Amino acid sequence: QVRLVESGGGLAQPGGFLTPSCVGSGFTFNSFSMIWVRQVPGKGLEWISVIYSDSSETYYSDSVKGRFTISRVNAENTVYLQMNSLKPEDTALYFCGKAILPYYNEFEDFGFRMSDYDGWGQGTRVTVAS
Repeated sequence: QVRLVESGGGLAQPGGFLTPSCVGSGFTFNSFSMIWVRQVPGKGLEWISVIYSDSSETYYSDSVKGRFTISRVNAENTVYLQMNSLKPEDTALYFCGKAILPYYNEFEDFGFRMSDYDGWGQGTRVTVAS
């Protein structure tokens, strides 16, 4: 059974940093692209970052580009989201997901499609406030 568990959120001051992580189990972690998305109450889901199974490609939404860095350690079944220069508008519930298909590398062509990902965890809350 696929399971993704996010952790590492919390409270940070504007300009601060956090590094949430997501541990996967129940699937061959090193075969699947991983994604981070976030949700603000009353707003839709926003994709944040994608990393291919072998870390060969990473993608970022314009809202976080230059401030967030996605990475993964396949030997630890873990994907990270290093969040720097945090802003109040980064306050959200952050989820990680996995691509449905192994070795999915079509993000550049098709962008974010909810239907391409599954296994969403319970989320980790990030609050940015002074």
